[in-house]
Amino acid sequence: MPKPKPFSSLFRKKPQTLSFQDYYTKWFKTLKKTHLPLIQLSLSSSSSPTLLHSRIDILLHHFLAYYDTLDLAASQENLPQLLFPSWRNSLEIPFLLLGDLHPYLFTNLLRSFLDQETEEGEENDSCDGVVAGLDRPWQVMMAWKNVSKHLMNHIDQIECGLRLMVPALMSRIKKVQGGFVGRIAEDWGADCEGKRERIEEAMKEAMEEMVSVFMDANRLRKSVITEIVSGLSLYQAALFLEGLAQFLVGLREEEVKSSHYSGLICKLLIISCYGLGYNFDESGVIGIKAFNSVVLGNWLIGSDNTVANNVDSHMY
Repeated sequence: MPKPKPFSSLFRKKPQTLSFQDYYTKWFKTLKKTHLPLIQLSLSSSSSPTLLHSRIDILLHHFLAYYDTLDLAASQENLPQLLFPSWRNSLEIPFLLLGDLHPYLFTNLLRSFLDQETEEGEENDSCDGVVAGLDRPWQVMMAWKNVSKHLMNHIDQIECGLRLMVPALMSRIKKVQGGFVGRIAEDWGADCEGKRERIEEAMKEAMEEMVSVFMDANRLRKSVITEIVSGLSLYQAALFLEGLAQFLVGLREEEVKSSHYSGLICKLLIISCYGLGYNFDESGVIGIKAFNSVVLGNWLIGSDNTVANNVDSHMY
């Protein structure tokens, strides 16, 4: 008679495929080598508005196609790898929520353009075709001047939606975790007959809901990016998408990753994106809201604490 498997095996199912990691590698290479240089070329030269518009559409589609593919890859078998992606480096991990960029990062990036313009004030008052010392046409440099009230209201509406949607996602995670732990606790001291089957059923239901939460988070990210771009002018949209691409590429540069200052850089990046759901506790130590919930979710789906340890090592 075969020896029954231990209960621990229920929580350590290996993904059947790592194809999404291969997709991400190709996707990132295309972003870095093709789309980012093209839009930078358009912003640094007197390209026609039609060509710039075309390159904006291509880059936007590249980002949206990534989340579509991420949804297609979402399954109970692959979810542990998608929630805690091994292909993300130590600088990227603090910016992740449910496996990918925190939705607040997109609005914070947009706000950074507005804040930068406010700080610069009227330093560059030249009327030349290109601003002195900068290889950018005048219309690009003036893209964030005199931002309309309509755009500011648009940004406020997006941020208001995020303040409702992000906590709702976290509440759903807590509910899944609480329900799963409650069912396991009920069965743990019960008769052994059928215990394994009940735990497997509880695990299956919890994973199904986690997949649903994961996909809703991706839809939220797609929606935020799309809504932001739809409210921007031609040059504003180009600068925003360029900034997003530069942010992703910058976090993966080898000279940054290999630096012994990488922990400090990570901390500074976290502070610069204060609205991503990070906060300072009373002792002044950087903490992550609902971090305990994420760690519990890590246990729930059968992953180890490697990711959590990596985050801690670059936070303190």
